[in-house]
Amino acid sequence: MRVLGVDPGLTRCGVGVVEGTAGRPLRMLGVGVVRTPAEAETADRLVLIERGIEQWLDEHRPEFVAVERVFSQHNVSTVMGTAQASAVAMLCAARRGLPVALHTPSEVKAAVTGSGRADKAQVGAMVTRLLRLDAPPKPADAADALALAICHIWRAPAAGRLQQLAAAQRRTTAPVRLPKGTR
Repeated sequence: MRVLGVDPGLTRCGVGVVEGTAGRPLRMLGVGVVRTPAEAETADRLVLIERGIEQWLDEHRPEFVAVERVFSQHNVSTVMGTAQASAVAMLCAARRGLPVALHTPSEVKAAVTGSGRADKAQVGAMVTRLLRLDAPPKPADAADALALAICHIWRAPAAGRLQQLAAAQRRTTAPVRLPKGTR
């Protein structure tokens, strides 16, 4: 499984590609950051993010895209920019027919470090260890993108089994029919 992880942001959008399967060694194929100038108009910055993500998709040909789920913060303008960058990543993936998975920061931290409350240094250290790197990727947005990809690789098999079970249950459960004239 090859996954592009995206840690969305308007100024720095972390991207990282990891290949592997649950229970087997993982391999980093690439890591970086798509940067935009803070003084540029938001629309222009989103175009730059789109171009950057498209380049990563062209170069690495992932099978899945894992994006950090935007959560509410106190700074509304920061949340808006992050949400917009997240939407661009999802759009780029959807345009190519790639499945998109959203993972919360605490899900990613728990998957990679064992604690949903881990700090950025702990996440970076575990990403370094899991991918057998010489040093943690810099900046932290890049390490977070790799952590998203790792999280998805490890969680996807379980999520797929749950979806299969839910689909099987829907097929075996008789539909509820209302008597004529009631709604």
